[in-house]
Amino acid sequence: MAVKIRLKRVGAKKSPSYRVVVTDSRSPRDGRFIEEIGYYDPTREPALVKLKEDRVRDWLAKGAQPSETVKALLTKAGLKRKAAEAATAEAATAEKATAEAATAEKATAEAATVEKATAEAATVEKA
Repeated sequence: MAVKIRLKRVGAKKSPSYRVVVTDSRSPRDGRFIEEIGYYDPTREPALVKLKEDRVRDWLAKGAQPSETVKALLTKAGLKRKAAEAATAEAATAEKATAEAATAEKATAEAATVEKATAEAATVEKA
């Protein structure tokens, strides 16, 4: 299922306001949605954008694709940059953990080699 973050239109005729929702890409614009994560009111001056930052980051991490308009709203709110920074930090942490695991594995292999050499030397001395 392809998940999108997009706008759902609410409000009266000629007085639009929108809810930012997470939805299946096959659902209609104002149809069923998975979760409401914010709202956008372009009629105010300046335009009002309110987002649940933790939920937005969570959905972006899960692979939800924002629409062009929502992408612009995320950039305006600074969430796109924060999400990219969080992903970079997460990748660096994962890379560090992988490097530590490789170092530990290498140390274990070296210890096994030393132990094996010691056992062979003991066997040679007995003979």
